[in-house]
Amino acid sequence: MSNENCCSVNCENPLDKSYWESQYQTNNLGWDIGKVATPIQEYIDTIEDKKIRILIPGCGNSYEAAYLLHKGFTKVTVIDIAPSLIQNLKNTFSNNPNITIVLGDFFEHQGEYDLIIEQTFFCALPPFLRQKYVWKMHQLLSKKGILAGVLFNRTFEVSPPFGGSKTEYELLFKNAFRFLHFDVCTNSIPQRAKSELFIEFKRNNEVSVILYSFEGITCTGCRNSLTETFLKMDGVLNASISSNFLEVLMVSKSKMALSKLQDAISYDTKYKIYEIGN
Repeated sequence: MSNENCCSVNCENPLDKSYWESQYQTNNLGWDIGKVATPIQEYIDTIEDKKIRILIPGCGNSYEAAYLLHKGFTKVTVIDIAPSLIQNLKNTFSNNPNITIVLGDFFEHQGEYDLIIEQTFFCALPPFLRQKYVWKMHQLLSKKGILAGVLFNRTFEVSPPFGGSKTEYELLFKNAFRFLHFDVCTNSIPQRAKSELFIEFKRNNEVSVILYSFEGITCTGCRNSLTETFLKMDGVLNASISSNFLEVLMVSKSKMALSKLQDAISYDTKYKIYEIGN
């Protein structure tokens, strides 16, 4: 694989089930390296408890899942939105009781996991879903749960994948998670050398992480101003507004009263905030 372009279009079409199904149907899998990623493989090798509950979202061809099963893990769940891919995985793992294969939308998935493995899922999502990603990961992890894997530390001319930087990710995940490991990978495959960050984030159980829908933001300046307003509120540890201005991720010492949040933004009558997640 000479580059990291996983599709030949600039994402003018929605990155929905139909889009990803077409990528598998046409074998347009530029992101697929054909094996478990080295940073993840070496991380898996450090895990002693083979009975932990593991989720791999946006699992693709599930090399990581195959490696987990090979190493003796007994509670592996994978989920993806592409029907033909999921059918292939069900055929591949048909005689293995230690893996659960789910066709569905990650953001609608329910469960509790001790480890969630991140491998090319975050980068495949439109950036406006990143706040929702943080909220959902926090929701799905157990009290001692870990989110571990790789994030791209670069940008791309053609997307997906969608890249980013360590600074950007720190602002997104801070306070909702405790950063156990967060640095440039030293064991990436040659094609991705120095362009991946390895993360090991532990769920922070001492905070409230809530996702809200928002109405009224029309520009980046408004978003920045509102973010500052929220961050100045007593008890708020982190606030992040999605790139399409429609969702707010709020991390606070305790759950903020919706009326208090609405009062804080009442200086503009067009601003409305609604809770969409618990």
